[in-house]
Amino acid sequence: MHVSHLSLADFRSYARAEVPLDPGVTAFVGPNGQGKTNLVEAVGYLATLGSHRVSSDAPLVRMGAERAVIRAAVTQGERRQLVELELNPGRANRARINRSSQVRPRDVLGIVRTVLFAPEDLALVKGDPGERRKFLDELVTARSPRMAGVRSDYERVLKQRNTLLKSAAMARRHGGRSMDLSTLDVWDQHLARAGAELLAQRLDLIATLLPLADKAYEQLAPGGGPLGLAYKCSAGESVDSGAARTREALYEVLLAALGEVRKQEIERGVTLVGPHRDDVALRLGELPAKGYASHGESWSYALALRLASYELLRSEGSEPVLILDDVFAELDARRRERLAELVAPGEQVLVTAAVDDDVPGVLVGARFGVSGGEVTRL
Repeated sequence: MHVSHLSLADFRSYARAEVPLDPGVTAFVGPNGQGKTNLVEAVGYLATLGSHRVSSDAPLVRMGAERAVIRAAVTQGERRQLVELELNPGRANRARINRSSQVRPRDVLGIVRTVLFAPEDLALVKGDPGERRKFLDELVTARSPRMAGVRSDYERVLKQRNTLLKSAAMARRHGGRSMDLSTLDVWDQHLARAGAELLAQRLDLIATLLPLADKAYEQLAPGGGPLGLAYKCSAGESVDSGAARTREALYEVLLAALGEVRKQEIERGVTLVGPHRDDVALRLGELPAKGYASHGESWSYALALRLASYELLRSEGSEPVLILDDVFAELDARRRERLAELVAPGEQVLVTAAVDDDVPGVLVGARFGVSGGEVTRL
């Protein structure tokens, strides 16, 4: 699978941009702040319905414009599809596939699949649990696009449940009458049902990803491993990536855990148990990666997770587009060459770099210069 044409309207710094793309390596080269990352960010958005740089859509719309449009022609074998997303901050986004307007944005998931390497990836190792949850959930959805609906259901139920708990907490604090919380049992069941599905997918992903990540780390930093990935579940230590659990069993675990913390939840006004509170413990050798791994080791760990994601998606379906956003400038010469050698055979590899020398020689392919909002083939 590869993107054969990218078209942007009022996206980030681009009033208009038309970029023809070929299979193989394409490098976008130009000074910082000229719009290189904006191009690959748009491709990534089509794959995940989100940006790797910001958490909302508003910054993606060009200053003064009401909406932004990302459109891409996607080729997979003999099949060609046109996918389009219209970003409308404050209102519902719109989507079209092959010019049909009768689709939801999440219906485009799976048409474009990407694995994106970026400086922000260091947060996978050094950042908060939310960074690791996002990594898992985006990969879960890339493997199974229907999980976008499950995630949406979970977030909707969580919001409703938190609203009820917050109201109960406020009533208690202000000496009002106790609220009727009989509906909380129903919300518990809905949360546990959607949570069990998401949890099952995450646990399966961790088990599948670990050997691939360990192999990738050895390729990037020989002799530096092994890696360890352990799922830390807020519902209790009995749930881990090594346990063979059915969704029904996970549902019962989550439901019981919610019951155990109900008193604390009512006091605090927030849901304390569920996939939204979970984390992944990353180990390098015998020590936790966070706080103990050096800068170079942390970078290699994050890159290993992305390479493992690429190998996993590649083995389960069409090969994803590899995006390397200003990554090589962050690496020492040895890791730079090793990473370049590993990704060079990809069906489509998109690279951004401030100067041409930052692109390793093994990544031979098309070059575009990016400056002042103009994209020019060199």
